[in-house]
Amino acid sequence: MVYVFVHGAADSGWAWHLVAGELRARGHEALTPDLPCEDPAAGLAEYADAVVAAIGDRSEVVVVGHSLGGLTAPLVCARVPARMLVFAAAMVPAPGETGGEWWANTGYAETAAERSAYGDDERAVYFHDVPGPLTDEALARTRGQAEAPLVEPWPLAALPDVPTRYLLFRGDRLFPAAWTRGMVQDRLGLVPDEIDGGHCAYLSNPAALAGRLAAYVA
Repeated sequence: MVYVFVHGAADSGWAWHLVAGELRARGHEALTPDLPCEDPAAGLAEYADAVVAAIGDRSEVVVVGHSLGGLTAPLVCARVPARMLVFAAAMVPAPGETGGEWWANTGYAETAAERSAYGDDERAVYFHDVPGPLTDEALARTRGQAEAPLVEPWPLAALPDVPTRYLLFRGDRLFPAAWTRGMVQDRLGLVPDEIDGGHCAYLSNPAALAGRLAAYVA
């Protein structure tokens, strides 16, 4: 099976290297492309282009979108032979909605107080359960994030007609579990699957995350 990972804002494909290694050890192929997130002219179409280019002529692909990558992953599934779409602690878009509007439309503001306890401390919000050396490397690899993907309307008329899962990270301080369960039910009509870990569970709990992804298509 081929898995392709669509990383989140200001991030890179490196973020998924541990999960990719776990999947390769299980006999799968894993692709971790970088999105053009620092390019102010690059919008969702260009993000999808980068992922589609990495996939090439591969088929039966499992597309995994994390965080902001949830806006791009469905666009990829509309363009390649996708076996499954997986939202992993990800934004779930609606037709015509901008990424900036998503926060208010999903009621996220009502959960803001839960995150505000950590202020702007990235280690506390994103990496609280990630080993220190991995956190240091992740922060050193942080990239700029241009606004284009957040200000353009999401372009599809509906989510692509492929099997879809949502994988919730129970310790996520950016997307708290209780709010995420409601958002997923409203947007996808699904009860999300859950594993332990914070927003960056791909660094704190990669074996369990890879195992869940492999089980989806076993």
